Amino acid sequence: MHISTKTPTRIVCITEETTELLYLLGEHHRIVGITAYTCRPAQAAAEKPVVSAFISGSIKKITALQPDLVVGFSDIQADFARDLIQAGLNVLILNQRSLSEILEAMLLLGTMVNRRADTLDLIRQWQRTMESMQAETRALPRPGIFFQEWDDPIISGIRWVSELIEIVGGQDCFARLRNQQAARDRILSAADIAAARPDGIIGSWCGKPMDFDWVRKHPDWQDVPAVRNNQIYEIDSSVILQPGPALFIEGVFRLRECIDAMRT
Repeated sequence: MHISTKTPTRIVCITEETTELLYLLGEHHRIVGITAYTCRPAQAAAEKPVVSAFISGSIKKITALQPDLVVGFSDIQADFARDLIQAGLNVLILNQRSLSEILEAMLLLGTMVNRRADTLDLIRQWQRTMESMQAETRALPRPGIFFQEWDDPIISGIRWVSELIEIVGGQDCFARLRNQQAARDRILSAADIAAARPDGIIGSWCGKPMDFDWVRKHPDWQDVPAVRNNQIYEIDSSVILQPGPALFIEGVFRLRECIDAMRT
């Protein structure tokens, strides 16, 4: 029996971070379709056909591209993935939540396109950056941080954000929720935030602008140090809520800048 060792050559990325990684590895020629939410790199949106949103897409367009692999992220895409599988496609859905899982997922993808060594080089570079930041901030004051992922309902940050907050010198006020897989299990009340009294609030509202006035004028938060001292910041969701290269290339630095600013 002959066993093929062929690697995927026609990949549809229904999540942005896979596209960014393949471009970084010089393997973007394998990509035949992308999600409409792709903004990194800008080149991808200019030259690759858009075939999906995040939780849905055109099965007809995708099958017409004859992909040998469709790659996505999160259980949120479960129904979309089911439809793709029923259409006879090979689908890989990764469900990473922690920093280590994100790096492992990228290594898996890099290995699948015969770029394991290059992917390891990137991972080690990003690990060194995080280790350096952790060492630099270890002896500094650690402001309490409420990372807000959504406004209605109020949702705290996903696990990798909670981990990064501590790496770059903050203290996640709701670290107790970091191991909750689903966003619905990280829902908080306004009173929870008031009781936690965060020194800073960092918002990243999953694809829509943070409403600073909503935060500043929230009636339950007028005595919260973050609001009283106007320590309210925003990080674009494309660099902090995307489990891929953007998180390490830009997101971690933006997070560090916000937390450093709270100490001045």
